Amino acid sequence: MKIVVGITGASGAIYARLVLECLLACPDVEYIYLVYSDTAREVVAFEGETMPEDARIGVLDNADLFAPIASGSSRCDAMIVVPCSVGTLGRIACGTAQTLMERAADVMLKERRRLVLVVRESPYSLLHLRNMVAVTEAGGIIVPASPSFYSRPSDIEELCMSVAERALTLAGAGVEHFEWNGRE
Repeated sequence: MKIVVGITGASGAIYARLVLECLLACPDVEYIYLVYSDTAREVVAFEGETMPEDARIGVLDNADLFAPIASGSSRCDAMIVVPCSVGTLGRIACGTAQTLMERAADVMLKERRRLVLVVRESPYSLLHLRNMVAVTEAGGIIVPASPSFYSRPSDIEELCMSVAERALTLAGAGVEHFEWNGRE
């Protein structure tokens, strides 16, 4: 599996780190194209997170519209934007790609491949909700960064992992994850 991971400047860098760590642990993942928005690195540093580095992760410049993921011929299997700002959501919903991350998301939609947006905002305005509907109607999947408590997480890391695992599962990555069985 080749997958694109986009990190925007929305709060929630822990989600991005957990997604990348899980992808690196997944034997089906051949390569990860990683794209940061202009402010993402600042937010990652401010929140005290460090993204993993690995030979299977290629960091691409968000301004490079000649990068492989800007074309449907790149044959990436899925894309996760985590966390996804509502600004990025809006530009994807409107199809007005001005950056590599937005263009890669547009490619996923036009090629009918999996696009998962982990939206990190609260509360949602009517515009946010309409943009989520537009992305969903175009074939994308919206995952609010709303952790679950069924697994009885013992710390923030485990709590956030429920969102990361959900996004990965929806993107088609074969990762181990908590499954509710109706009991404890």
